[in-house]
Amino acid sequence: MADSICRTLRDGALEGELAPTLTIKDSLASPFAFHVFSHILLQLSSHVIAQKSQSQGIVIVALSRSPSFYAALLNMNGVDVAASNKWIHILDCYTDPLGWKDKTRKSVNATDCSPQISLPTTSFKTVKDVDKLFSVITELGRGLVGENKARFCVAIDSLSVLLRHASLQSVAGLLSDLRGHDQVSNIFGLLHSDLHEERAVAALEYMSSMVASVDPYHHSADGQKGFLGDSFSQQNLTKGKFNVRSKRRNGRVRVTCEELKVEPGGISFASVSSVDGTAIAGLLPKVQFNLQLSEKERIDRSNVVLPFEHQGNGRPIQIYDGRRSLEESNSEANPISSGKKEDSAMGEIIYFRDSDDEMPDSDEDPDDDLDI
Repeated sequence: MADSICRTLRDGALEGELAPTLTIKDSLASPFAFHVFSHILLQLSSHVIAQKSQSQGIVIVALSRSPSFYAALLNMNGVDVAASNKWIHILDCYTDPLGWKDKTRKSVNATDCSPQISLPTTSFKTVKDVDKLFSVITELGRGLVGENKARFCVAIDSLSVLLRHASLQSVAGLLSDLRGHDQVSNIFGLLHSDLHEERAVAALEYMSSMVASVDPYHHSADGQKGFLGDSFSQQNLTKGKFNVRSKRRNGRVRVTCEELKVEPGGISFASVSSVDGTAIAGLLPKVQFNLQLSEKERIDRSNVVLPFEHQGNGRPIQIYDGRRSLEESNSEANPISSGKKEDSAMGEIIYFRDSDDEMPDSDEDPDDDLDI
């Protein structure tokens, strides 16, 4: 399913539609959302370099990591950082998000000792001003792809940090404006769901066309996510369940689940069918009754004689259709199964005509001779 997400983001938005938006959420029990974020960023970067993506550039809104981190991430994965200035730009909201360091430097007349970054970077020091943030993102994107119909991708590495500086309404408005921008191909961001109220998480999920949640691989016996004390399984440190809910264009919602495994070289995904039975059992709804049959229950069910099986006692069943008179039925060689007198246990239906003028039932139309 992770590949399907990357393909959807790679294909981008159709003309006249909103840009596909992905929200990646996690919690303290399974804090692997940034691994997924980095994986998708690297995948989209390779598509942009190979010119296989609708987006021709990427704008990274860095809120939880420094620009030097992303330079090292791309360099470690074989991306030519020196030539990346044509398709990537980092909006640095991490170094000095509120402008305090800039004010301190000016007051003491200090020099800027920040490390040199090989990636093109723009400092942003007023994160609280979401409207200005939207303007800067779109300007940087247009600087990468030009003023034509070319599109760019927007990656926000922490919606949680953005919610700490701005209101939920402002952040939701920012996502809505980016989705509706005619040069934005796709948007994806990271959210730590256990740091916010449920209404904030629900609002951001509503704004997203895809929601990917990283859940613990093992849960406690009572169904609660166990990550404290003895219930903190060692496997939860390297594994997780990757659940994806995507909204299709026809209004239908698709839910899938994969196993996520954190490895030294990155992360890998495995389908649920290849995982052990506990993962498959976790997808079944939790009910108070057993949905499976035991061997004894299967045998008992097969021995039940259904109503249509115990009639006739093994003889062919003939049903009186009401179209033949009683005399005609008695004169036939094969009598009706229910008309044998020697079988007193069997019942029969005897019909007496009200008068001799009454004709037996027929398929013929009585008015067929009329010329109308």
